[in-house]
Amino acid sequence: MSVAQTIEVKLREAFTPSSLTVIDESHLHAGHAGARPQGESHFKVMIISDKFEGLSRVARQRAVYQVLADELATDIHALSLDVKSLTD
Repeated sequence: MSVAQTIEVKLREAFTPSSLTVIDESHLHAGHAGARPQGESHFKVMIISDKFEGLSRVARQRAVYQVLADELATDIHALSLDVKSLTD
């Protein structure tokens, strides 16, 4: 399974989002520090879930980081997040 697929599966399982987009932006960082030769190191995630209701922006991001902790420790060098609840 690709890193992008792993991100999507884990976030779907954890947050049951109404909307989830995972974009591999690694090609924009080729040659930069932290960029892996095979790609899949820089991602943008846009997620909307009712499970983020009542949480601050920071708490929402921390929840995502916790779910992706293994990938952040190994494969993911950079992760851009746009995390919203259904009422945002």
